[in-house]
Amino acid sequence: MTRVAARTAALVSLAVITLAFVGPFLWVVLASIQPEANLTAKPSLDFSLRNFGAVLNWETVYRPVLNSIVISGATALLTVVVSGLAAYPLSRYKLRFKRHFMLTLLFTTGLPVTAIMVPVYSMFFRFNLYGSVPAMVLFLTASSLPFSIWMMKNFMDGVPISLEEAAWVDGAGWVQSLVRVVGPLMAPGVAVVAIFVFVGQWGNFFVPFVLLDTPEKQPAAVTIYTFFSQYGQVAYGELAAFSIIYTAPAVVLYVAVNKYLAGSFSFAGSVKG
Repeated sequence: MTRVAARTAALVSLAVITLAFVGPFLWVVLASIQPEANLTAKPSLDFSLRNFGAVLNWETVYRPVLNSIVISGATALLTVVVSGLAAYPLSRYKLRFKRHFMLTLLFTTGLPVTAIMVPVYSMFFRFNLYGSVPAMVLFLTASSLPFSIWMMKNFMDGVPISLEEAAWVDGAGWVQSLVRVVGPLMAPGVAVVAIFVFVGQWGNFFVPFVLLDTPEKQPAAVTIYTFFSQYGQVAYGELAAFSIIYTAPAVVLYVAVNKYLAGSFSFAGSVKG
């Protein structure tokens, strides 16, 4: 009876969590195809694609989504490269203060970015970097590094060092062994870090809203703000249509690499004897 009760409680909890996510998603879908959508969107036979037609233009969708792809992609790429180089000595060498450094990284992962935005905003103004997309990408990369280094180091620990030693015997340096031996073997881990950073920056609203000065540079996460008027009126139908378009790239990315990420590290047979 205890096992049955525990299983029933788990199923009920999963059902409640599922409804908590499915409910808002169904509202978004219904509101996006209803001409006069509001907060009480209900299933009906009256549907139209007018909301999608209203938002599918360069200023509302195409330019912000392109900005999001550039910002999120550049941040993910820089984070993967820097975190990989930083995780290599932490994984392979016996450093004196490695434990303290890892604990510091763990502590910094709990610091919210909003807590440091005031000094960052002041620094950007002081060095004439306000409105600079490359400068903001560097800041987003720096804020993503602590957790990325932590994950990358754990993935790198799963690669046997004996494979690198074999490459060293053949005359490879640490850069060659990192790129040609360790990198391919921990490719799923690299993909996890890249997707984690990309999706995190894709939904980042506060940092671009504070550090970018013109709508031409702002990503899609900030464009959502334009659907709320200063008088409290909201274009719910257009907002729902934009939300579906906005979430589509992240969903497509997850579906595309889901099978690839499902594979685990397997080094069986890679070391003989």
